[in-house]
Amino acid sequence: MLRWALVAFAALFLSACGAAYISPQVTEASGKLRIVPLTAETVLVANRDTRTPQNIPDAFFQNAGSPSALRGAGAAPPPSLSEQQRPTVLATRLPPAATPGPYRIGVGDVLLLATRTSGGTVQELSGLLAAQNSRQGYTVQDDGAIAVPDVGRIRLAGLTLEEAEAQLFQSLVENRIDPTFSLEIAEFNSKRVSIGGAVGSPAIIPIALTPLYLDEAIALSGGIATPDVDFASIRIYRDGTLYQIPLVQYLSEPELQKTRLIAGDSVFVDTEFELEKARAFFAEQITLAQFRQQSRVQALAELTAEVDLRRAALAETRANFQSRIALDAVARDYVYLTGEVAKPGRFPLPFGRHATLADALYADGGFSTETGNPGQIYVLRSTVEDLGAVTAWHLDARSVSNLLVATRFNLLPNDIVFIAEQPVTRWNRVVQQLVPSLITTGAGIAAN
Repeated sequence: MLRWALVAFAALFLSACGAAYISPQVTEASGKLRIVPLTAETVLVANRDTRTPQNIPDAFFQNAGSPSALRGAGAAPPPSLSEQQRPTVLATRLPPAATPGPYRIGVGDVLLLATRTSGGTVQELSGLLAAQNSRQGYTVQDDGAIAVPDVGRIRLAGLTLEEAEAQLFQSLVENRIDPTFSLEIAEFNSKRVSIGGAVGSPAIIPIALTPLYLDEAIALSGGIATPDVDFASIRIYRDGTLYQIPLVQYLSEPELQKTRLIAGDSVFVDTEFELEKARAFFAEQITLAQFRQQSRVQALAELTAEVDLRRAALAETRANFQSRIALDAVARDYVYLTGEVAKPGRFPLPFGRHATLADALYADGGFSTETGNPGQIYVLRSTVEDLGAVTAWHLDARSVSNLLVATRFNLLPNDIVFIAEQPVTRWNRVVQQLVPSLITTGAGIAAN
């Protein structure tokens, strides 16, 4: 009798399952909801909405840019020297006769030292050849000395070649080394003369053991290259004094061509006519070059500082915006996910571009394949013309190929993505709600 009572009681509960469990569904029963299947054609209709996505602040599109204005010390002043009228006579001011004496070794010169090696004639010959070809000899360092292996540093700067040989001889003897050697200067780098202006190829010419004369220096620099022979002049700057030789006079007097040059002379062939103007021109060019260099350095420093400030301001603006997003303090557009999705909630629409239905479905793991009904995926969207009307765009994903439509369906703010449950899921949930009640009721009846 009790068994039949339990059966009747269970039947009563199962008949009322619709009231025990209410499942959300999308139907057109209300008359305000219209279901439209999602196909390749209907997606084009759904994407006609002209609403554009939100944009991120302009700071994310900007860069440090270029300086707002020219910086630095400003433009260099114009040269103060102007073109001069041709004078009737060019003044002649000859440099004093130079008698520098024998060549004295200086810093930068390369000395070739060859010593005799022990052994036979063949070994001596090979040793001499090795000495002649080893790193071009010894370079006189900035302290005026050369470093000889097994001897040490020997100061030779300021000595003549004969005095240097005597100094080397003494050093070799003191170190008990065979003082048989030969010494010569392989490269002359310590004493030079510069020549420029109206010449073929401005150059810096070294002074060697033989004297260097003015005509030789001009020839080594490509010769005089000025059509204004009558008013051109050769200027020699020596020890703070500027000397001048008119070009016509230089060409007509061979003794002027044999003017001996000494280390540190600067020769300039020019058509400037005033000696003081030429001297002022050299000084002015040096001053202007220093001013331009200082202006470049200052402008670069100011530009760097301005760009760094702009970058810091942009970085701060971007960081503040990202912090506001993290605190949910920025007005965002959302799409809401409900039903049998892996993680119900709201899906933020990205800035500056459209998000598709596929983006929302698979952003946080997609929908539940165990409980969700792939044939009942809806996007609920209110109609702009009629605020009370709702369009349900229906995606039937039972055919996987239909998911391609989801990748082309653009979501709009406040869309609701709903996935219905499977029939077996609905039945399982009904059973889960009724079984505990049946067990409790049956237990109570059995106890009585």
